[in-house]
Amino acid sequence: MPRPRRRLASTCIGTVTAGLLATGAALATPENDRPEGSDIAMGAYLDYGPPGVARIPHLSNWLGGKDIRVGHTYLPGDKWAGIAGGVSFLEDWADWRRAEDDRMFVLNVPMQERNEDRVSDRQVARLIRAGAAGRYDQHFRRLAERLVELGVPDTVIVLGWEMNGVTYTHRCAPDPEGWKVYWKRIVTTMRAVPGQKFRFDFAPNRGTDAIGWTKCYPGDDVVDVIGMDSYDQGPGQTFDDQITQPYGLQQQVDFAKAHGKPISYPEWGLFRRGDNPEYVRRMLKWIAQHKPLYHTITDYCPHGVWQCKDNPDSAKVFRDALMPERPGPVVPTPVVPTPVVPTPAVPTPVVPTPVVPTPQVPTPQVPTPQVPTPQVPTPQVPTPTPVVPTPAVPTPVVPTPQVPSPTPVVPSPQTPLPVSPSPLVPTPVTPVPVTPSPVTPSPVAPSPQVPVPVTPSPAVPTPEVPDPDTDPTPTPTPTPKPSPAVPTPQVPAPVTPKPEPTPPKPLPQPTPPPVNSKHWCVPLNFGEWLSKLVGTQSVCIKLDFGKNSGIWPF
Repeated sequence: MPRPRRRLASTCIGTVTAGLLATGAALATPENDRPEGSDIAMGAYLDYGPPGVARIPHLSNWLGGKDIRVGHTYLPGDKWAGIAGGVSFLEDWADWRRAEDDRMFVLNVPMQERNEDRVSDRQVARLIRAGAAGRYDQHFRRLAERLVELGVPDTVIVLGWEMNGVTYTHRCAPDPEGWKVYWKRIVTTMRAVPGQKFRFDFAPNRGTDAIGWTKCYPGDDVVDVIGMDSYDQGPGQTFDDQITQPYGLQQQVDFAKAHGKPISYPEWGLFRRGDNPEYVRRMLKWIAQHKPLYHTITDYCPHGVWQCKDNPDSAKVFRDALMPERPGPVVPTPVVPTPVVPTPAVPTPVVPTPVVPTPQVPTPQVPTPQVPTPQVPTPQVPTPTPVVPTPAVPTPVVPTPQVPSPTPVVPSPQTPLPVSPSPLVPTPVTPVPVTPSPVTPSPVAPSPQVPVPVTPSPAVPTPEVPDPDTDPTPTPTPTPKPSPAVPTPQVPAPVTPKPEPTPPKPLPQPTPPPVNSKHWCVPLNFGEWLSKLVGTQSVCIKLDFGKNSGIWPF
């Protein structure tokens, strides 16, 4: 038994040790996992004075919180007073630099006054010789003292930048050898100031320009950084051309490596080719690959990406490349399970329990008495079926008009049936029969009560028609007009039938009108009680079928 315990203890100790080692490996972040180029000091030229300092936090926010470690500005080159540091904005930059220990202050310093006045090569050569003789030493000594007083003695000084070009008065081509002597004198003078820790950056233009920049290199003893200003412009049409051209990006890297110096890019950005995201992507990749001491993009139009809205695609590439990577998901450390030693199970003997039979006690059966349910007869109530009498509606007889003879016959006053007129004759009003309401039956089967029809009033006699032979001026026959609206008959209240039904009275048969009659009358039946109220009414129609009437059919 002791051996398994020791073996189990050894297993547990080994498992815990492996878990701790795995946890430590998971918590430790290797240096290789950091984003490429994340340790390179980065900045941007935003403005030479206090606005440039104030814009740095906003640029950092735009880049997703990236730490802007480089502040970059320029001294004015119009007067020696400015070159000597006699400007107030140096205090703002000094305050920004001192706020964080890892920040870097980069200051471009001209070597001559009237630096952008397009001074001729002859005058430039004379100024270079004067500087090499020590004529301007006091200005640079005063600048060094000023920077030490402000608490920025470790300023990176980009002295006489783009000296291989043709723009500035401090250019090198008019007298390269004298220019190198002048550079050495300035550096020696500034390093002589107590407390200084300056680093001097030698930063030509990319390419040959007016002179190959290696011909202006003053020496390793007075140069700390080999920089290069590189914009998206010639020489070179593509980024690959900018790398491989003489005095291009590759030669800068090789030259700095040969002299044991770090590289830098104090100025870079877009120029003359508009929005060029491919250039920005390749330049940032080049920077990440060769890891300069610092780089600062010139951020104003047409060069920039944040303050210049003319280059949105390049701005997106710049922002995406420099935004800090968000931390990925935390991978949990796998837990190694502790091996469990199984405990042998000892079987427990099973003792059978005797089964005691339960006696069955019979339950007495008590009969349930049957109570008969009385049958209650349901009385049969006969349901009388009401008989609704159907009133006899007389069918109107439509008379066929006969062709009148030349001699008009005066019709006798008889009640005519409704006549269907021709399309030119208005339709007479047909009386509406009144439907009696059903009669409530009594126990004895009653006879339905038939409403007594109202005897129509006698027809209105037709007026005498003058003889066309005796009356020379015939009277025009008036146009028949429809009778006024007949009021709706009221349905009489139901009448309780009597034991003995009253036979209905025979309806009077109207006498048919004579052939070719000009006057027809139809009696109107409104019921017994309404007829008593409004009196006997009838509708009469008068037609003239004479030959001269215009409707003679024959």
